[in-house]
Amino acid sequence: MSSEDLFAAPDAPASATGDGKDPEALRTIGEVSQALGIRQHVLRYWEEQFPMLRPLKRSGGRRYYRPADMALVETIDRLVHREGYTLKGARKALQGGAAKVLADAPKVASVAANPAPSSAPANAFAHLIAIRNTLVNALHDA
Repeated sequence: MSSEDLFAAPDAPASATGDGKDPEALRTIGEVSQALGIRQHVLRYWEEQFPMLRPLKRSGGRRYYRPADMALVETIDRLVHREGYTLKGARKALQGGAAKVLADAPKVASVAANPAPSSAPANAFAHLIAIRNTLVNALHDA
């Protein structure tokens, strides 16, 4: 048992980031970078590109990320790195409302999983068969 375990509150909530801090605690840019696997310079750049991402800044310009800021960083990371949005597209999606972005993600997946039946492929296939038959007849006649 480490000395940290001895002084930890028995009913302290576990941190979502695994750093031992209270989930509501402020985190430095280094802690956010390590917890989410996003480099610090990327986080600083995202602050410039996404006006809604504004961590607290204390004396000397040190950044402190609130839980809402961390959730926003996770959403930006998901949109840009997993769902293929450009930074501009992610910014527009987030300006439309974070709830809308989160609500649209499953809907897009369900639409892709269950596409509406279409007669276009059957029509195209029938057209290709007709072209093939015309070519076969032309070769036999030649």
